[in-house]
Amino acid sequence: MADQHGSSATESTESSGSGSAGVPVSRGLFLQLLTATISFVIVAVPAALGGLFFLDPLLRKKSGASGSSGGAAKKDDEGFIRLDVTADVIPADGLPVAVTVRDDSEDAWNKFTDVPVGSIWLRKGAEGVISAFNSVCPHLGCSVNYRRSENDFYCPCHTSAFSLDGTKMNEVPPRDMDSLEVSLRTEGKADPAGLEIWVKFQNFQRGKAEKKPL
Repeated sequence: MADQHGSSATESTESSGSGSAGVPVSRGLFLQLLTATISFVIVAVPAALGGLFFLDPLLRKKSGASGSSGGAAKKDDEGFIRLDVTADVIPADGLPVAVTVRDDSEDAWNKFTDVPVGSIWLRKGAEGVISAFNSVCPHLGCSVNYRRSENDFYCPCHTSAFSLDGTKMNEVPPRDMDSLEVSLRTEGKADPAGLEIWVKFQNFQRGKAEKKPL
């Protein structure tokens, strides 16, 4: 009887011992899985964010290209930009009109839509031909103004003066005002009688006799 009781006690003890040992084993596996998961997240999330950071410019360009066809184009493949003014508002008497040129501007990470990129002077000649001049003085880059009292273009920084056709009137500027190509269009298509004014806006090197685009 004693042996039977002893052996029962021993079996009971062994059984209870193996059961209690099972709890730490399961908990250990859980902790290992938890640690592995946390480690994966710590490594994967920064890597994914870094990838998006470097791909962002490409994604922006692709998005901009896909969305550009949704409305009327404001710039063509040759660099002509459609202005916000039309030919019928340019005075027929040759009075110059200052116009802000707007275009999309972007750097490596950001794209700014329809922002001012420069200004120009527009005027209508005797035969109704519209001329455009960059408002930046070719001398040292100040803004050229229209001087009503003298009926000319004038740079207040260094007294450069130009006639209304852009020809320099003194020896201060190294060249005439920088003229720009103009195209009259209707719904984006060339039309001499069109009201849309498209200008190939460019900036040029300053202080030189030769007109060279930047």
